[in-house]
Amino acid sequence: MSGNGSRGRRARYGVWQGGADPLAPPYDVRAAVDRLGEEVLAGGSLPDALRDLLRRRGTDANGERGQGLDDLFERARRMRRDALRRGRLDGTVTRAQALLDRAVAAEREALAGRDDDDARFAEAQLDTLPRSTARAVEELADYEWTSDEARADYQRILDELRDEVLQQRFQGMKDALNGADPGKNPEAAQRMGEMLQDLNDLLGKHARGEDTDDAFAEFMDRHGDFFPDAPQDVDELIDQLARQAASAERLMRSLSSAQRDELAQLMQQALAGTGLAEQMGALTDNLRSLRPDLRWDRGERSQGDQPMGYGEATAALGEVAELDDLLEQLGQEHPGATLDDVDVDAVERQLGRRAADDVRRLRDLEAELRRQGWLQRAAGGGELTLSPKALRRLGSTALKVVFGQLSGGARGQHDTRSAGAAGEATGASRAWEFGDEQPLDVVRTVSNAVQRSHAAGAGRVDLDVSDFEVIETERRAGAAVALLVDLSFSMVSEGRWGPMKQTALALSHLVATQFPQDALQIIGFGRYAMRLTQGELAAVEPDFVQGTNLQHALQLAQRHLRRHPDGDPVVLVVTDGEPTAHLADDGEAVFAWPPQPETVRATVREVDALTRFGATLNLFMLGEDPGLQRFVDAVARRSGGRVLTPSAQDLGRYVVQDYLRARQGRRAAG
Repeated sequence: MSGNGSRGRRARYGVWQGGADPLAPPYDVRAAVDRLGEEVLAGGSLPDALRDLLRRRGTDANGERGQGLDDLFERARRMRRDALRRGRLDGTVTRAQALLDRAVAAEREALAGRDDDDARFAEAQLDTLPRSTARAVEELADYEWTSDEARADYQRILDELRDEVLQQRFQGMKDALNGADPGKNPEAAQRMGEMLQDLNDLLGKHARGEDTDDAFAEFMDRHGDFFPDAPQDVDELIDQLARQAASAERLMRSLSSAQRDELAQLMQQALAGTGLAEQMGALTDNLRSLRPDLRWDRGERSQGDQPMGYGEATAALGEVAELDDLLEQLGQEHPGATLDDVDVDAVERQLGRRAADDVRRLRDLEAELRRQGWLQRAAGGGELTLSPKALRRLGSTALKVVFGQLSGGARGQHDTRSAGAAGEATGASRAWEFGDEQPLDVVRTVSNAVQRSHAAGAGRVDLDVSDFEVIETERRAGAAVALLVDLSFSMVSEGRWGPMKQTALALSHLVATQFPQDALQIIGFGRYAMRLTQGELAAVEPDFVQGTNLQHALQLAQRHLRRHPDGDPVVLVVTDGEPTAHLADDGEAVFAWPPQPETVRATVREVDALTRFGATLNLFMLGEDPGLQRFVDAVARRSGGRVLTPSAQDLGRYVVQDYLRARQGRRAAG
């Protein structure tokens, strides 16, 4: 070791200085959760917030900018447009027409140099040719050409089209046939026909649900040279052939009716005599039934000037079809959509390696949000929702915002990690019993262990269950709190939806962490009222149906208070409109504007019932509606409660302060 100079070497460790950290993950999960929380607290829905997170251009953990779904979507949309601008899709028909015109012109020139009846008869035949290219080609099938040049041009119409059709449907066909033309070589046509027959038999077995592993292996042994991409199983083979067949069908649908008929007849003539037309038709039918989800019947309008041949046109339409699939996947508009739906291989083929890496980065972020427990799938495989873990973080964030608004700062520590149901310590302790939640009296517990060990003559101190003592605490009376929040559309239109959500989540988190002995129920009300969990509150959308049914909300609040008779009853109402709906005897909501006396009376009856129950009823009035002001003033006088008029931005501070003030008042009174 000393000979090579390694003695005395020291390994040094420090912060990575060579640029981006190579070991850092390509995403910041907590930052992503906070961004989702910001959107939700601002009044947005979680699906929209998650979609926006994945759509916007993001920064990874190394600070590098990446493409969001919107960037990729826009690139795919531009590429689709460019694919349709490459040329006219009717190039095969126009090419056949051009070759036919050239052949006829060359033949007329050759006939003009002859002075015999046969020449004149041939000219008459050319004069009476149909205007349809396909029908003219058909009528010239048995024509005796005088010009070798004309004969070659006419034959080129059929040969080129046949080659393009077969090459498009079976890439590598020319290599498999060693350059032989099935239209001119009976052996090549026979081999092609045998392959098609075996292929249709294989697809038929697959369609019937039979085991095709051995049949596929045998098929590839016999005909694998027709498929240079070497598909690994029947499904991969079907996918490849179906995409090519669907592109050919889309080309037909993209042409006018006359052009479609022309091309179909030309193709029929090009394949005539080979025995392949029937097998090709059967293959298309089989593929269509096995992959019905492909865009078989969709036509496109090209915008280019130069005509494209059959193969070029179908390739362009195949690219358009794949880009259409990508646009649908990147759009993420269908219910339950996730980034797992995105075909990353197709992204790489069409948009490049970097784009595929960006999709993988976004997919990893979405998966990591689920893996770490920030998001969870709704029951029944529905949309992603915030998990309890994420809701706790969201509530904590909301509470920090609210406490940050409290004038002079909030007294005491508001971010405790543990909170029990016990009250103040009495100074006494007692032996621990199973199920006790009181704090452990460490001094008495250790003292008991020392005394017991000394009495037993033990050389060391061991803790035993009998040593444990807990601190006795006075029983603290809890509160039964109902927070009623207006879900009407006016809360959105006036910019109050986000502050309302933030307030409710902050209060919910405060109760759960600081006052778990209190029972909080959040109740939202529009035309009807409903109880809301934290998760439901985060995901709730505004009620676009007219109606502010405070009566129903007060009914649900009273039921909540009666379920907790030992708690001090508190009702907090956040609203920006006077009651315009109430429940009729049959349970259906009755809406009227302006508010009718029946609605007001029904609401006041619920206020009186809560007052008799002993509930404190405080109202937080948003806005300056005169009708609402008259109503809340009357309710406050009737119930002995208070009316507070915060701005939307101050709502959280008002509600939390009022709740804390009420608790302090009850404790002082005790």
